[in-house]
Amino acid sequence: MSKTLVIVGAGPGLGMGVARAFGRRGFRVGLIARTQGRLDALVADLAGQGISAAAFAADILDRAALTSAIEAAADALGPVDVLEYSPSPSGPITTAVQTTAESVTAQFELHLLGAVAAVGQVLPGMRARGAGTVLLTTGVSSMVPAPFLANVGAAMAGLRNWAHTLHAELRPEGIHAATVTIASGVVPGGGEADPDAIGARYHRLYRQPDRVEEVIGDLTAFRALVAGGH
Repeated sequence: MSKTLVIVGAGPGLGMGVARAFGRRGFRVGLIARTQGRLDALVADLAGQGISAAAFAADILDRAALTSAIEAAADALGPVDVLEYSPSPSGPITTAVQTTAESVTAQFELHLLGAVAAVGQVLPGMRARGAGTVLLTTGVSSMVPAPFLANVGAAMAGLRNWAHTLHAELRPEGIHAATVTIASGVVPGGGEADPDAIGARYHRLYRQPDRVEEVIGDLTAFRALVAGGH
């Protein structure tokens, strides 16, 4: 029986890499992002590759719209077996000294609270079925503190922490929660940074329910960058 993947924050790079990786393996794919026209183009692209997909427009910051879009995706495609959360960065990025309550709140709203709302929509069904996967995407600053990404790093570190706690709590129920840390750009033709290569890593993590984290890119190089004051 086909399964359903829903991607929150779907875009032409990372999101489509994940969509293709799962869609080529028989998943139906639901795409959620703000702009219907762009989503429709992505759905047409997937359809051209024989992947069943549908689009549902919603702003992640509008919690009611987000949960309604996830519900609509489940109604159209079937119960959500895999939720992948990876919104594109938005809002001002501040250094540690420049960070204000407002600038860090904006990042928490997008990265952590949006994920909490999305997971909260699919988790009751997953728990009732005793199966499901939640993949939460963060950036390198979730693992390596970087003064020039201070407000983003604070929010993503919170999301990474929550993913780990979800994994510990839900694993006995047969539900897999995990985080993917992207420590590189997403570059077509860029080896392990290619969207399809990254998508394959997400699918591999999905197939390994005991694993809580996948890191894509070079943490050592980023630590050196931070240490150099860049």
